[in-house]
Amino acid sequence: MAMVLWLLFSPFLFLSVSVNTQTKVTDNPADELVAALNANRTAHKSSALTDNPGLACIALQYIKAYQGDCKAVGEAKKPADSEFSETFAPNCGVEASTLSPITGRLLGCQSKYVEPSEAFSMLMKNEKSLEILYNKNHTEVGAGVTGSDGGGPYFWCVLFSNGKHNSSFVAQGGVAKISRPGCFSGANDECSGANDLSRLHHMWLYAVTAFVAAGYAFGI
Repeated sequence: MAMVLWLLFSPFLFLSVSVNTQTKVTDNPADELVAALNANRTAHKSSALTDNPGLACIALQYIKAYQGDCKAVGEAKKPADSEFSETFAPNCGVEASTLSPITGRLLGCQSKYVEPSEAFSMLMKNEKSLEILYNKNHTEVGAGVTGSDGGGPYFWCVLFSNGKHNSSFVAQGGVAKISRPGCFSGANDECSGANDLSRLHHMWLYAVTAFVAAGYAFGI
């Protein structure tokens, strides 16, 4: 009987521990997207870019300006440049005087959540995207990812800049403001991204299955 219980519930116990231990900064999907981007750049003999959390926070604000309208992304609509200093920077606590030129933008939207590696492939949709990725004028990068009200559609945004390290997109007090829902790279923040919600969903699904199996096993 004890062995039956162990076989039924040990995967659930593993998943429970996994959710608690894997929800780390390194699991932040925006961090993972930047890692994939830099790995691709270095494989292409381009330099890795500095992950700037102030710029990344602005990338998240850039997404939120779409208000969940995936169609607008497909139509190549974008927020006005004035919003960077008037809205995005204040929302992130970034000093407007430290804003640097945006040298490239990558933006994608899908109805369902995908892993960061798949999101990277989605963003590399054409030759222009590759030109933006490998542009030698970039020095910094920031990524944001979020769903609408915690669900789909899911937006992925990467902003590039030619700013100088430690002097561009500087946040007041040295820390960009955390805003929910959503994640941005370089924040050293435990981010409850859609991937974590997915893991929780599968964990509870297994739990229900395990209890049903236990009922059959013991004739409940």
